[in-house]
Amino acid sequence: MRWSRLFTSACAWLALSGAAFAQEQLSIRCMTVEPDEAQRDRIDETVRRNIQMRSALALAAVTGGTVDVYFHVINDGIGEQDGNVPDGQILAQLDVLNAAYGGWGWNFRLVNTDRTTNSVWYTAGPGSLGERQMKAALRRGTGDDLNIYSSNPGGGLLGWATFPSDYSRAPLQDGVVVLFSSLPGGSAKPYNQGDTGTHEVGHWMGLYHTFQGGCNDRKGDLVSDTPAEKSPAFGCPTGRDSCEAKRFPGLDPIHNFMDYTDDACMDRFSGGQDERMDAMFATYRLGR
Repeated sequence: MRWSRLFTSACAWLALSGAAFAQEQLSIRCMTVEPDEAQRDRIDETVRRNIQMRSALALAAVTGGTVDVYFHVINDGIGEQDGNVPDGQILAQLDVLNAAYGGWGWNFRLVNTDRTTNSVWYTAGPGSLGERQMKAALRRGTGDDLNIYSSNPGGGLLGWATFPSDYSRAPLQDGVVVLFSSLPGGSAKPYNQGDTGTHEVGHWMGLYHTFQGGCNDRKGDLVSDTPAEKSPAFGCPTGRDSCEAKRFPGLDPIHNFMDYTDDACMDRFSGGQDERMDAMFATYRLGR
């Protein structure tokens, strides 16, 4: 990892029903078990102690950096319809990531692309033997390097990711998997502008869904400036307010990259999410 900014001062997968990816056929779920409240408390206590330690040692706080990206194209043949996405789409995906994260000090630099024809890996789902074999064979770099795998896991899956706190336990499984047709210009409308990648990298950086815990969880996504949200939002439902009690001010954050809305609807992270990404990265990824 090459740092560009150091100043002193943590999935999921989405599922679509139907080959046409029609919005009315949506069925979106998160198969990776997100931490419960007790686990989140332990993770955040570790983060708190790490920040205190860095401050005591007068170490620079992490407020951004340049992340090296290793992109692994898993395909079932030589054609684009077989998942063999062209270099132009990969570069466009990096442009999408940099547009989303750049304003918060994070940049993603493609350092290597490899291509593997393997029908088992091409359709491997989260937690499968195929996924484990694929990542064990291909993953490169260290804890602060991002490995992205494009494939076609089937069942309408859009993607999934690991959290920063998972790295020390299973470093070879670290990374992000995305449906190949969700890359910019792909066929997975309305999820073909590259924000599946943005969303999953958000998990890789330590963010939870904006609807984590719904209206009942006192901590939700552990970010104070993302309003509480009862359930995932689909499409782009402007004005949606699913947690209406007075203790839940604000409309649902449907434009946030960590919701489930269409790519065209997503366009932002919050300042609190930026702080969380910085802290999680410094605790679980920096120098690992």
